[in-house]
Amino acid sequence: MTGSFPSQHHGELYILAGVTASGKSNAALEWACSNDAEILSCDSISFYKGMDIGSAKPTFEERKRVPHYGIDLFEVRDPCDVGRYAEYAQRKVGEIISRGCKVLVVGGSGFYLQSFFSSMVDQVEIEDSVREQVDDLFNSLGLVGLLQRLRSLNPDGLGELDVLNPRRVIRALERCLASGKNLATLKQEFDSLPKSFPNFKKKVLWLNREDSDLVQRIEERTRKMLERGLLDETRTLLKLGLAFNPAASSSIGYREAVSCLQGNVPECELNQLINASTRKLVSKQRKWFRKHLGEKSHLVLNHGQELEGTDLL
Repeated sequence: MTGSFPSQHHGELYILAGVTASGKSNAALEWACSNDAEILSCDSISFYKGMDIGSAKPTFEERKRVPHYGIDLFEVRDPCDVGRYAEYAQRKVGEIISRGCKVLVVGGSGFYLQSFFSSMVDQVEIEDSVREQVDDLFNSLGLVGLLQRLRSLNPDGLGELDVLNPRRVIRALERCLASGKNLATLKQEFDSLPKSFPNFKKKVLWLNREDSDLVQRIEERTRKMLERGLLDETRTLLKLGLAFNPAASSSIGYREAVSCLQGNVPECELNQLINASTRKLVSKQRKWFRKHLGEKSHLVLNHGQELEGTDLL
């Protein structure tokens, strides 16, 4: 796969990002309906079949109103990485453009959103033996074991790596082992690669809300997830191999539900734990969006405000 988008495609990419519970999904649906657009999801959990309640996927009725892509791509035991998503996104953008429609990218997963701005994928090939080695280490020693091994390969530090995110740590360790290089060198090489979608003008907006408003919306979101059967959904996903997918099993909502089902967390505390984890995620999202998308594309919504389709981008 090449590092940039095929030169025959050009135009505009509309990108609507936003912190969790900001209202971006509804805003995206209304904008797409008003602007002859199709939606490409950039949510790292919506990729997986069966992870419906915890990811707040669009309903089938909403998908009938506007075509959605990037949803239900993989079985839950089949981990997706940014390279696989980037290849999929590259293909889908071309298909949507060829139909004469606009492309609206929607999501809150900064790691995957970045694939629309920087190089699609790095040049490191990961052999199956390396993946198995890292998986075995994670299964036997957990995140602590991964970090110990990764730090031994990077004595000068791990840079900006999110060391609490198993998916990021796994990806970093795989690339260090496969390439024989440290993270600093790999980052330098990655930054020098051709940028993705070079012929596309990108129109970006990221949504935010005041803390008091967002706290209420997060609590309402969590309440609905639990009422709709998050625990039962998680129980089914575990039977389908959720535990073999570190990124999916550690995602907010499912991580806490797994702990509850394993007897580590009382069900009466589940709501509170998910709310707390979601607030921490929002803090990380804000930092990423400010750094990578900037303040010019930042919109803070008032309490109770919902955007209409004509208000965006």
